[in-house]
Amino acid sequence: MARKVREEEEEATIDMTPMLDIVFIMLIFFIVTTVFVKEAGIEVNKPGATQIVLPKNANIFIAITDDGDVWLDKREIKVDSIRANLERLLAEQPTDIVIIQADEDAEHGVVMKVMDQVKAAGINRISVAAKGA
Repeated sequence: MARKVREEEEEATIDMTPMLDIVFIMLIFFIVTTVFVKEAGIEVNKPGATQIVLPKNANIFIAITDDGDVWLDKREIKVDSIRANLERLLAEQPTDIVIIQADEDAEHGVVMKVMDQVKAAGINRISVAAKGA
């Protein structure tokens, strides 16, 4: 009489390694391609306009209050230090456009000084934000 030897069956398992590899690759891709917007940090009362164009790749905003205070990257800065701060931000994330959010009661001279500092930092495309009329 022959004896039958029963072999233990191996349990079927799913190998998760390829799926985890794909998830990590996707995570790295999204981190690398993400654009971080450097907002000014305050809300200003923008003047109205009828012809509004929204720049698609703008990620640096400078706000000017009605008192003449200048905000960049969620902190108040002096007009003379705009160039240095912009150069630091451009080293982190290059862009070719800056949006100035000036309050409708802000002094024209302060806005022009800010625009001069932006140009000195090497950015030639400057947009002034407005609200839709």
